[in-house]
Amino acid sequence: MVNLLDPHIIITRMFESGKFNEMLDYCLKLLEKNPNDLMALQNSALSLLKLKKYTEAIKYCDKVLHQDKFDNYSMTIKIHALENLRRFDEVIECCETILVKNNKDVWALNTCGIALNELNRFTEAIKFYDRVLKIEKNNITAIINKAISLSFLGDSKSSIEYYDLAQKIDPSMKELTIAKSREFEKLGLEDEGFLAAQGVLLKDMEKIKSDAKKNKCSVFHQFCQMEFIEKEEKRKLK
Repeated sequence: MVNLLDPHIIITRMFESGKFNEMLDYCLKLLEKNPNDLMALQNSALSLLKLKKYTEAIKYCDKVLHQDKFDNYSMTIKIHALENLRRFDEVIECCETILVKNNKDVWALNTCGIALNELNRFTEAIKFYDRVLKIEKNNITAIINKAISLSFLGDSKSSIEYYDLAQKIDPSMKELTIAKSREFEKLGLEDEGFLAAQGVLLKDMEKIKSDAKKNKCSVFHQFCQMEFIEKEEKRKLK
């Protein structure tokens, strides 16, 4: 039988209902009884994070981390609070602590990379994304952020390749097509930029360009013709 007075259940119910002020008040009452109550400290930090009181949230995280510097739950909350405060140097320090315990923690590696991006330290950031991709070759967070880093470093060609890879993994992310198109535009490749904006993958671009040359028409007209034919074929199948 479920004990409805169990603090874990009460806190979970408040969290799921979005009652973060009540959750904080409840945790503070628990801390009056026991200032070292780990669950109450962690959930005080969580409720403060949800209430966007980031500096206060960090204080409660630090109380937990003073007891256990590798407490992953509190470290994660602290990192989110620091990100919102744009204290990215400290985000990196926290991620490095996590990585001391587990150097293959994909979330910490990606988070560290993103923080380095925010500090315009793109070459360093790429090293962290590469570490992620050695562990998970299709990790889309690492792939997209590596593409962003490469773009800022002026390597549009490599950036395009990573945006293209991300598209293959998740074709629903329409913002990838715009980002890839912009990289082509930086290279002065207008036809490729147009095709990229339509969601065309690199492997299909050369055929469209070749067909346009064969048919003595623009890439734009060739693409429109191809789209028309595909729609007609689908209509006939129906």
